[in-house]
Amino acid sequence: MKRLPATAAALAGLAVLALPPVRRLLESSMSLHMLVQFPLVVAAGYFLARALPTAWRRHVDGWNAHGIAGLLACALTLMVLMIPRLLDLVLVDARAEAAKWLALLACGAALQLSWRRAGLLVQAFFLGNLLPMMAAAGQLYQDAPLRLCNAYLLDDQVRLGQGLVILSVLGAIGAIAVGLRRAKLWPARASA
Repeated sequence: MKRLPATAAALAGLAVLALPPVRRLLESSMSLHMLVQFPLVVAAGYFLARALPTAWRRHVDGWNAHGIAGLLACALTLMVLMIPRLLDLVLVDARAEAAKWLALLACGAALQLSWRRAGLLVQAFFLGNLLPMMAAAGQLYQDAPLRLCNAYLLDDQVRLGQGLVILSVLGAIGAIAVGLRRAKLWPARASA
């Protein structure tokens, strides 16, 4: 029963994100598309997966040993969705748009079903590959002399690149802090 409010919130959030005016707004800018819409849909998938019945979770656990398969699927999904041609395609093809939403929801579900099972080493490997990939994609978006997406302007492409680099650096700092705290090398705040 504890998971019901999070599931209801995730469904409500998805419904709002799917409203045509909201969707058009978030897809009007390359930065909003990738830095706001993508994470929100992934988060919805994460919280929806928490409501999966135990039998389904056990079935998934059978092929998701140590969370490796789920985290690999998540990383591959995000890698494919960063391809500029795909960003153009989802704006003009409803099938590609639906596939993007399903892929992002599945990515969030894979994170939820895999993260704790993965353990610190696999989590570090996942982030150690995902965060540099984001930074590299961000740098490519910034350095490209021409627009990579026909639907978006060059200055928006540069902003997205900067955002991806900043997000990957913040993610790395956060992951290191969490890792140090888990390893008891970073003291928790003293309570007053």
